[in-house]
Amino acid sequence: MTIYALSSGIGVSGIAVVRISGAETKKIISGLTDKPFPTPRFATLKKVNNSNKTGLIDEGIIIWYPGPNSYTGEDMAEIQVHGSRAVLKALLDAISNFKNCRMAEPGEFTKLALKNGKINLLKAESIGDLISSETDLQMKQALKVIAGKNLKKFETWREDVLKVLSNIEAKIDFPDEDLPKEILNDIKKKTDNIIREMEASLQDNKVGQIIRDGFKIAIIGPPNVGKSSLLNYLSNRDVAIVSEIAGTTRDVIETHLNINGYPVIISDTAGIREAKDEIEKKGIKLSLKKADEADLNIIIIEAKSKENRGFLDKYINEKTLLVVNKIDKESDIISSDLKKLNPILVSIKNQKNIDVLINLIKEKIKSRFLGSENVLITRARHRENLEDCLKNLKKFKNKNDINDFDKAAEDLRLATRSLGKITGKVDVEEILDTIFNDFCIGK
Repeated sequence: MTIYALSSGIGVSGIAVVRISGAETKKIISGLTDKPFPTPRFATLKKVNNSNKTGLIDEGIIIWYPGPNSYTGEDMAEIQVHGSRAVLKALLDAISNFKNCRMAEPGEFTKLALKNGKINLLKAESIGDLISSETDLQMKQALKVIAGKNLKKFETWREDVLKVLSNIEAKIDFPDEDLPKEILNDIKKKTDNIIREMEASLQDNKVGQIIRDGFKIAIIGPPNVGKSSLLNYLSNRDVAIVSEIAGTTRDVIETHLNINGYPVIISDTAGIREAKDEIEKKGIKLSLKKADEADLNIIIIEAKSKENRGFLDKYINEKTLLVVNKIDKESDIISSDLKKLNPILVSIKNQKNIDVLINLIKEKIKSRFLGSENVLITRARHRENLEDCLKNLKKFKNKNDINDFDKAAEDLRLATRSLGKITGKVDVEEILDTIFNDFCIGK
């Protein structure tokens, strides 16, 4: 089946790119344009007509990529036309009239490239990450993976595990033969080295995943203490409704920010208190869930609130910045118990000490991204498979020590399979739909 889609952004634009891939591509281009047929990989100016050539759609650039030397590995073409809605509708309608031709699904062009061996699974994922990157840090991480640096490490581990497996299988095939001492020593040394390297890679504070997904900050506290006001201030726009009526925020409100080049997601949450109705209960439940998932919680309270003591005992921890808001007057006295917690005293309304709070937030974010240059794991999927691999390697080591070679070999096979799932060396059909659903249509 031949697929087609708009690959450039949706909306009115100077230029729009429509991509086609599949066995019918050449027939489609011939059916939409007059002879001669475009030279491969040369931009050719052509009049683009409707499918029966009875009317002109536009004049544009055709680039023809005969397979297998194309992005997808199939016959492929790109049609560049003016980006008006009318032109695009006419062009897409014209292509749809050809037999065995349908609109592409999200990420299907890249999925074809993966299945046809043009790219590996890590690169496929990172193309999606590059397209959705919002900060320089996200862009650089995606480009590093696309360049193959992460793949090389995973492949090296897989090759080393396979070498150990070949030695173990040799022992199983020839049980009466003793493995040379140097091979036994090499098996132990190589296994210990792989385990040590994997453990070090997993102790990365999930920096790669945070770069990809964003550093999560949750603003929590009792009702009507200034949570929404702080979100609006940090966002430099009115994201949330601000009211003196307690309980105005019932749901979680999120905004994506670029703070000093770091991707940040800030969530304003419902005020935490004894809920008065079912809707508020659900809002508070969501607030607590966001606080649990966050990399940093900003707890906002008022100095004289009676709810402070119980609230602080319950929610203050190592990933918390405590903010006392509404310090507008000298009469706003901070208790000695509260002072022990080193709160940041602010007045969001009067913009007092907000710069101090923002600098502390920046420090917290920066400290979490230390070591981001050498990150290996960028997705939860990678981490889960690497943890499975490590678990099986440790099982192998224990069985190998007691000469239980048959079961030890199976542990090694499972370890190589886990690494293969990361790079796409094994059948990973069950995870492809999840990965490519994140892509835009046309990529």
